Amino acid sequence: MAQTYDICIRGAGVVGHTLALLLAQARLRVALVGRPPAAAGSGDVRAYALNTASRELLESLRSWPDDQHATAILEMQVQAESGGQVNFHAADQGSSALTWIVDVPALEARLAEAVRYQPLIERMDIVPPAALTVICEGRASTTRAELGIPFELAAYHQHAVATRVRGTLAHQQVARQWFSGGDILAFLPLEGAQGNSVAVVWSVHEDKVPDLLALEPVAFCAELETASHGALGTLELTSERVAWPLKQAVATRWTGQNQGHSWALAGDAAHAVHPLAGQGLNLGLADVAELARVLHQREYWRSVGDVKLLRRYERARKAAVIPACLVMDGLQRVFTQPQAALRWARSWGMTGFDRSGPIKTWVARQAMGLARPG
Repeated sequence: MAQTYDICIRGAGVVGHTLALLLAQARLRVALVGRPPAAAGSGDVRAYALNTASRELLESLRSWPDDQHATAILEMQVQAESGGQVNFHAADQGSSALTWIVDVPALEARLAEAVRYQPLIERMDIVPPAALTVICEGRASTTRAELGIPFELAAYHQHAVATRVRGTLAHQQVARQWFSGGDILAFLPLEGAQGNSVAVVWSVHEDKVPDLLALEPVAFCAELETASHGALGTLELTSERVAWPLKQAVATRWTGQNQGHSWALAGDAAHAVHPLAGQGLNLGLADVAELARVLHQREYWRSVGDVKLLRRYERARKAAVIPACLVMDGLQRVFTQPQAALRWARSWGMTGFDRSGPIKTWVARQAMGLARPG
């Protein structure tokens, strides 16, 4: 007898793996289509800031990496070129960490291991028929394009240059971000509490990218030391440098039917945001958590492919994602304008926000994933 599946997931990254595990917990049979993740140590420089909600979700799937690969952030420092500064402290929020910087290859390995031991999930190279197909292929999704779903892009004329460096000073579990001359530089601590390595995400104008990638490692690190005001001392490059264009995008539709087959978008296939607030993967994991919840709580007589059911997911996630996109788009545009008057206004605004008390606390708890409905 031919194997049948309740749900086909197209895309085998962090979001796709997480959804597959959540659906298998609900006793649904899942086909996971896509390349398995690369082995740890393969040169992948990605690291993501994951909040408390994401950590709880991944822990429930027994897929949270060990402390060496999920560094707790005790403090976050955000600095502008004109002296404005905002500091967040985990202790002020009554939490053990503001966020965790997670090594993506290590996270993918934990998820892949969990999938391997889940009999209701089968990896496949071809797309089988299923009551529902969930598209988790990322912002360049070919399936979304084949379905003709508009993906409304706003290009920023910026690229992210990402790499990893080691400093002569320990990071002390402090994440740092600098806004200067339209550029945004982030240092994300790695290798646990005693580490001195950071993942670098340097958002710069697209014209600067070829020169930064062409610099010799020592010269590149000298540029980083200047831009980071020597926060980690002398820097040493420990990985390759990669770059990609930064865009914001939201699909106009996240669910629907095509030739009688139901589909839903999740993660970067549904939305892509600027990395300045570190919320991209958190939003994607919140998508699959909500989709799994909606499917699990469906009326007994509804199929997982019921379009009205899927619209519940779409409404809930658009209500959360679109305001977040607007906020991040606004921040990106404010902090990348080079005019002197705006530099002063940014500095003044950051100083005022740092002293705002309840407003600052509310923003911190939103970003940490501690805000709960009701």
